[in-house]
Amino acid sequence: MPLLDPKIWQSRPLSGPEYPVTEPATGDTLGTVTLAAAEDIRPAAQAARTAQAEWARVPHFVRAGVLRKAGDLFAAHAEELREWIVRESGSIPGKADFELHVAAQECYEAAALASRPAGQVLPSEAPRLSYTRRIPVGVVGVIAPFNAPLILSIRSVAPALALGNGVVLKPDPRTAVCGGLALAAVFAEAGLPDELLQVLPGGPEVGAALVADPQVPVISFTGSTAAGRAVGEAAGRHLKRAHLELGGNSALIVLADADLDAVISTAAWGSFFHQGQICMTTGRHLVHESLYDEYVERLAAKADSLAVGDPHRAQVHLGPIIDGAQLAKIHGLVEASTSSGARLAAGGTHEDLFYRPTVIAGVDDNTPAYAEEVFGPVAPVRSFATVDEAAALATTGPYGLSLGIVTRDSARGLDLAERIPTGIVHINDQTVNDEAVAPFGGIAASGTGARFGGEANLEAFTDVRWTTVRGDVATYPF
Repeated sequence: MPLLDPKIWQSRPLSGPEYPVTEPATGDTLGTVTLAAAEDIRPAAQAARTAQAEWARVPHFVRAGVLRKAGDLFAAHAEELREWIVRESGSIPGKADFELHVAAQECYEAAALASRPAGQVLPSEAPRLSYTRRIPVGVVGVIAPFNAPLILSIRSVAPALALGNGVVLKPDPRTAVCGGLALAAVFAEAGLPDELLQVLPGGPEVGAALVADPQVPVISFTGSTAAGRAVGEAAGRHLKRAHLELGGNSALIVLADADLDAVISTAAWGSFFHQGQICMTTGRHLVHESLYDEYVERLAAKADSLAVGDPHRAQVHLGPIIDGAQLAKIHGLVEASTSSGARLAAGGTHEDLFYRPTVIAGVDDNTPAYAEEVFGPVAPVRSFATVDEAAALATTGPYGLSLGIVTRDSARGLDLAERIPTGIVHINDQTVNDEAVAPFGGIAASGTGARFGGEANLEAFTDVRWTTVRGDVATYPF
């Protein structure tokens, strides 16, 4: 029997409309789901909170066992889940396989969190035992986007559950199955108690209700900077923690000693992987002036050589953009850039939702596709003369997510990285990387720092409680 039937794994009856699960490559309907409405959040959060009270008392090895089983199930059901990721999100199979690999690893890493030391014994001025203990926050609200739907849901859901919390997950409706219902199906088969994980696909009003609900003290949000600001402001009003992983316009700096034979593939991957619909996408190529002309020519040739099409029915490098609104935004930024004087070296065209990988040369601070996050397969290229200029260019702008530096001198690359504020740095690699063991997050307009991965999950999904114990009742002067 297939793991996934969208109707079966709706966690509870929901009040919103029926929503077609659409394949962006063809426009075909793959199934239907029922969306949540804002009024569905409160009962879902209450159900998760009720289940969480018992789950928090379950021995750590039991929680760990559920997480390990879930990790195994992502591999066991890989063929079925891969097809959903490819067809629903427009991913090529290799990208879908990467999501499944990371999902399994997130579960295994989360399983290890369950048995981590829970606190510290503290010295005290009084005759008492004094200690701290990490306790679950209760219910975690997870709001996840469409672009890497499985990874960007599981990286919060798995550690939150492992640490004894309940979860209310709101996936993007465009990827409600592979970003939401797939997790419900896997965890149910892994033995997670009923009601502990609530999956409510819905729009912004559902997310707003989740942020506002008093039963949900922690919000984990991944999405655009504009939406993240709204989430952060609302969470602040309700005095709750919000872990925000937001947009980016990440730079790849190619120093004068770089090997162009090696770097072009790396550069193309950074900008064109998953049609550029990745927060860490290389949005700015900063290339030493001695390499600039050849770099533009070779990157454009690489872009022209890449196949774009339906990833479910053909072997391609790039699949479709998620929907028409996103494609219109991408194409509008490209057209505005060429209208302002930039040169189109490759791409800039599309057929239906299939956008050609695009290279734009001659950009400056005011070129829209260089200055803004495109979230599409667009590679703006700009030259620099000195390392100081490269550092200044990479630092300019509101974002601070990821940085790549290519050089034959790794020490020089590390020295340059120290001058550029960013959450992530890769020397001799492009900007799109992720591992379950690594803390992930950006600074400034890219988010509130490393709140996902590794030990960062302990800070994200637990509270620290101070406890003291005396043998006798304490006495006081009055």
